Amino acid sequence: MRVLADREKSGAPQRIRVLLVEDHPVMRQGLALLLERETDMLVCGEADDVASALRAALELRPDVVVVDITLKNSNGLDLIKELRRRAPLLPVLVFSIHDEAVYAERALQAGARGYVMKHEATEKLLDAIRCLSRGESYFSEHVQERVLRQAGRGGRQNRDSVQALSDRELQIFELVGRGLGTRVIAERLEISVKTVESHLARIKEKLDLKNHTELLQRATLWVSEEDRN
Repeated sequence: MRVLADREKSGAPQRIRVLLVEDHPVMRQGLALLLERETDMLVCGEADDVASALRAALELRPDVVVVDITLKNSNGLDLIKELRRRAPLLPVLVFSIHDEAVYAERALQAGARGYVMKHEATEKLLDAIRCLSRGESYFSEHVQERVLRQAGRGGRQNRDSVQALSDRELQIFELVGRGLGTRVIAERLEISVKTVESHLARIKEKLDLKNHTELLQRATLWVSEEDRN
């Protein structure tokens, strides 16, 4: 966790205090510089994993938390769920390379109040932060339409789709696609090898995959497509 000096001057207009949770130092530094150029924003702290982000959120009391889905040895969805439990009024904005078609609904269900993809214009990120600081939500029209359609179907999902996977299953599916073996995944997620194997079995069942080779091929292709977005 990195706590930044509060540079607000006495008597100056109150600025939006933002906590950045991003595991890539260069990206985090760039975001900090971008936000600090805005006269109404102040980066009050930075973190790169769930544990340090939770400490920062509780100690620094930011107005908005900006978080990526992929974090250092952890997952942004886990952080959002934990923040909802410990600080339910703290607005969380997801800022990620991951396709909102896959992750936005999950982030919303976890407790996020906004979602912006990293390839969007910077103005959208700034607008989203301001919206959340006012107690509003910020999702693209595409996401809002998907949520309404999903609600109309009573939450039913296409079982052949990656969308059918639970948050943990999707996390493991992505790690498989990035070339990690079962034991490494278990160590990274701090769960047993047997638990990972159980998740893999359910993933194959949900995606109608016959064996681990098909799972590896499907996961690798999915990760490749995600990275190109």
